[in-house]
Amino acid sequence: MTEPSLSFRPLTPALLDAFATVVRGGWGGSCWCMHPRLTDTEMKALPGSGPGSHRRKAAMAKLAGRGRAPGLLAFEGGEPLGWVAVAPRREVRRVDASRATPRVDQLKVWVIPCITVRKTARGRGVAVALIEAAAAYAFEQGAPAVEACLRAGDARTSDDNAYFGTEPLFRRAGFRVIRGPLEKRPRNWTPRVTMRREAPGRVDGALSPTRGKA
Repeated sequence: MTEPSLSFRPLTPALLDAFATVVRGGWGGSCWCMHPRLTDTEMKALPGSGPGSHRRKAAMAKLAGRGRAPGLLAFEGGEPLGWVAVAPRREVRRVDASRATPRVDQLKVWVIPCITVRKTARGRGVAVALIEAAAAYAFEQGAPAVEACLRAGDARTSDDNAYFGTEPLFRRAGFRVIRGPLEKRPRNWTPRVTMRREAPGRVDGALSPTRGKA
């Protein structure tokens, strides 16, 4: 495997074309990564006219124009290779409201709801590097911990079917399982685990005296 030489850039309106390059031809091409952020009702209520994909793009552009980015793009030279979304859990409302992904505790965690790498760049460590970069970005913004609700187990699945991540992938990025699959879940639900990586300076879920408040 060739280790890529990557740089990571927070998404801004100027980088929307690079974002489109990463997700083109996959699930994110029309989603614009708004699916985990909005419930179905909120999605239908997005302002604007034209196809839903246009309104979702406008919504992502608005998020990208804030001071805090909705996610990061990975570049090799000037070529965009991958995308990872990261945000406070309360802003990822579909995840926060879902019975399949209930909160583990009341810690004000951030969440990585989705990640994607262009097909031509897969198998080179880009996804793990993106996850590590997203966690670092969240910690810089004051997050006490970062979580992901992932497909349980080590069985392989198609890359396009693993956009919310897998256990092995996040394990390699320093995350640990804090909750296994829900015991009382409908049979048609994909078994998920919750994995977490805590900010530097946290010990057993609490801030160390040297770090201060998040």
